[in-house]
Amino acid sequence: MENNTNIIELRGITKVYEDGYTAVDNFNLEVKRGEFVTLLGPSGCGKTTTLRMIAGFLMPSSGEILLNGKSIQDLPPYKRPVNTVFQRYALFPHMNIYNNIAFGLKQKKTPKDVIERKVRRVLDLVDLEGFEERSVSTLSGGQQQRIAIARALVNEPEILLLDEPLGALDLKMRKEMQIELKDMHDKLGITFIYVTHDQEEALTMSDKIVVMNEGKIQQIGTPEDIYNEPKNAFVADFIGESNIFNGMMTGKLRARFCGGEFDCVDDYEEGTHITAVVRPEDVELTKPELGVIQGVVDSVIFKGMHYEIAVLSGKNEIVSQTVHSAKVGDHVGIRVEPDNIHIMLAEDHTNFFFADINKDFKLEYNGHLLDTSVTKIIKGSSRREDGTLQDASGEAIDPKRVRIQVAIGPSDIQMTDDQDAGLVKGTISNLIYKGDHYSYVIHTELEQDFVVNDEYLWNLGDSVSLLMPIDKMTFTIRKK
Repeated sequence: MENNTNIIELRGITKVYEDGYTAVDNFNLEVKRGEFVTLLGPSGCGKTTTLRMIAGFLMPSSGEILLNGKSIQDLPPYKRPVNTVFQRYALFPHMNIYNNIAFGLKQKKTPKDVIERKVRRVLDLVDLEGFEERSVSTLSGGQQQRIAIARALVNEPEILLLDEPLGALDLKMRKEMQIELKDMHDKLGITFIYVTHDQEEALTMSDKIVVMNEGKIQQIGTPEDIYNEPKNAFVADFIGESNIFNGMMTGKLRARFCGGEFDCVDDYEEGTHITAVVRPEDVELTKPELGVIQGVVDSVIFKGMHYEIAVLSGKNEIVSQTVHSAKVGDHVGIRVEPDNIHIMLAEDHTNFFFADINKDFKLEYNGHLLDTSVTKIIKGSSRREDGTLQDASGEAIDPKRVRIQVAIGPSDIQMTDDQDAGLVKGTISNLIYKGDHYSYVIHTELEQDFVVNDEYLWNLGDSVSLLMPIDKMTFTIRKK
């Protein structure tokens, strides 16, 4: 089924809309012939936009899409060897199943005997043979989805694009259709490119997963790679459940996090700041004296196959999934096998933005004055008698030709719901729990994202204002 030739290549694909919003940013992907590739990410991450560009419904702002090594930039959708299955099935209610499936072939003036042969073949493939005369309105959601897939497959596309096709189904039907779709892919041997925000769907069906966030690729890999070796905290948090902690390497194959030193299998230089990821099923609860760290059980939830137990150790919360129950208030120890600890280099989430020198030679950002002296920032500069600015050599400084880059760390910014208090306003677009704090992404009114660390839980979509103390900022001069 699978070989080493690329059927689709996306090279540096970027999509910027007229309002300036960047939906997809420098997207690079190779899809092998016969692969099942899934674009996975939260709502608004750019996965459907990417799919629509492959289909030809949208044109990229820059970059190139290749099919079998040749550019298809100027090829309209109907000339591309692809078919798309959407979440909304878009079946024709006035037609029976046979005519729904045959519609595209009839439009192409395909001979009647060929249409009949192809329709019966795909009906057999989707396990609906004998249903030809049934009205689509009498079918269940799962059966309607099968008809939508059959209608796409009957055209024998080289590539089948599927945009959240199981989103409208209930959980039981969705799980059944996951297995059926994977089976169809194996039988047909054609290339599937699948879009979903459901991690289980991606892990169950895919040969390759492309994890996306905010228009950018976070990681590409097999389901096993994505789950076991996440490249960053976003992937670790989005794929399955994870305990994510800040820490530091303390020696050869030794890392300190949650107040304890753990053996691990990832080797970084001593003193390196790291992020440690531990899956809940790999957290072992023991007697207190046998644990690397100790804690108190904060909650116990029965999940059917296991108990989900949250343990507080100092300011850290560690979640364990185990077949053994516990009681709230129990004192326990925590152990993790070295090969179940995934160590990543800590991400540098320093926030950068530009402040301008206004006509009064004061520093300004988003209409707010920053309470600091420009002469302190530009070394050797001074104010002339007429109020203008000069550098150390006495040359006049043109504020229009100088910008000041400001840097501030995520832990130095404070969020408040007082919309008029901060330098900039925005909404919380993402959050990740990091053991002793939450890491938030704030999408601001200036279309810039800020990363903020806060020990308190805010909600996605909350409107906040960002307080940024001047004494926590560092400044760099940038010439225009």
